[in-house]
Amino acid sequence: MVELSDEMLLDSYQRAIELQLEHDFIALLLVEIRKRNLHSPLHAVLH
Repeated sequence: MVELSDEMLLDSYQRAIELQLEHDFIALLLVEIRKRNLHSPLHAVLH
């Protein structure tokens, strides 16, 4: 995930939520978002 830009990571997270992908995959994205200290509107609402 290190190769993903911050914007791509946030977009991937939002898209994964929209598509209702596996919870484990969404959790991995969320861990990386938190590690990078990023914020998104969905991140604030959902978690």
